[in-house]
Amino acid sequence: MQQAFDFLEECESLHGLLVALNERDLAVTTKFKRWTVADIIRHLAVWDAAARLTLEDGAAFERFFAPVPGYMAANNLRAFECKSVTAQGPGLIEYWWDNCRSTAQLYATADPKQRLKWGGPDLSAQTCITSRLMETWSHSQAIYDEFGVDRIDGDRIKNIVQIGVQTFLWTFQNRGLVPPGPIPNLELKAPSGEIWRWRNEQSLEHIVGSATEFCQVVTQTRNIADTQLRVDGPVGETWMEIAQCFAGSPADPPRPGERYRNACSRFKREW
Repeated sequence: MQQAFDFLEECESLHGLLVALNERDLAVTTKFKRWTVADIIRHLAVWDAAARLTLEDGAAFERFFAPVPGYMAANNLRAFECKSVTAQGPGLIEYWWDNCRSTAQLYATADPKQRLKWGGPDLSAQTCITSRLMETWSHSQAIYDEFGVDRIDGDRIKNIVQIGVQTFLWTFQNRGLVPPGPIPNLELKAPSGEIWRWRNEQSLEHIVGSATEFCQVVTQTRNIADTQLRVDGPVGETWMEIAQCFAGSPADPPRPGERYRNACSRFKREW
């Protein structure tokens, strides 16, 4: 599956930044829910390993996941993640990195249509590894932001755009709402400069701009007000105000100006 290679490329980019950090950096609190850098890496490591486990042994995954609803009900999922992955400091980075490569290697030769166990309904192997790419990209934004690094995206983020499109209806249904109209047309500029279009003949509305900024909005790493996206029409405006391409209870995007890249960076390169 190409998505497995896309996932690995995203991890490679993040790894280049992480190995430049020291142990004190890993304890820095980010603008994402006050999670530390280590919290974010641990979260990614736990669920990358879960994605590998469900492909290898569905019954073992169900045993792994059984206590999770209880932790979630107590709003303490990070305690579960700390029990699952105990590595600290540079060892945590090594664990995450080894985990990424093993997960990508396993999914690269998997049947994309194979049905896998997950926290909710079963999902395809392709959806599972694409979701890992999306989560790696979205959560790591807080790390790039904190250290003032301007991330250089690749066209692999088209996978995230696609998830954003596919979750248009779900964004509203998850909040008990009826979409106010059909999904708008999209015209987004890829990192390579290519123009990606999603056509919908039932809509006269358009969303135009950067594919990266569209991904930031649907993953809730930026408020729509903090982007240059041009949203033409009330359906698109409503969607972009509440867009949520990840599973779980309804979540609100950051407030305008709440998530941003720090101006100062001690690094001379970009990732």
